[in-house]
Amino acid sequence: MNLYTVVSLVVNRPGVLAHISSLFNRRAFNIESIAAGLSEDPGITRITMVVSGDERDLDQVIRQLDKLIDIISVVDVSTRSTVDRELAMIKVNAGPEARAEIMQMTEVFRARIVDFSEDSLIVEMTGDSEKVEALIGLLSKFGILEMSRTGKIAMMRGRATIKAEQS
Repeated sequence: MNLYTVVSLVVNRPGVLAHISSLFNRRAFNIESIAAGLSEDPGITRITMVVSGDERDLDQVIRQLDKLIDIISVVDVSTRSTVDRELAMIKVNAGPEARAEIMQMTEVFRARIVDFSEDSLIVEMTGDSEKVEALIGLLSKFGILEMSRTGKIAMMRGRATIKAEQS
């Protein structure tokens, strides 16, 4: 199974995300992450999905997505030149003896501490998924109490846009 990044522009209407996820479910495609939010046009939502499957199934899912009424555009950006980022918040055990080391790690990764308590810290990081995974791996030795990740968001480099693409 491969991982693919699919970006879609959809009409900002209730139920669209449910239609999309049910389509992936029917094709037995796993959605690894999904991030949705308004685009530069408030009537359009941009959805970035990281999905696992094989190429033939991906092509079929994209064709079926493209047939949904509320879908404006669907593009597999997996092989394109993109800028992608993910946001993670990680709550870590952090007694007084561990704080200095955790703070050094956050500096190296250009992350930041957004909350202190007596025995824990919340670290916020934005970066590509591999960098986020690397920080999580290092912080795990302190004990991760809780974690929340947005999933990948992506844009094609240069003047290329999803709006201009034809699925």
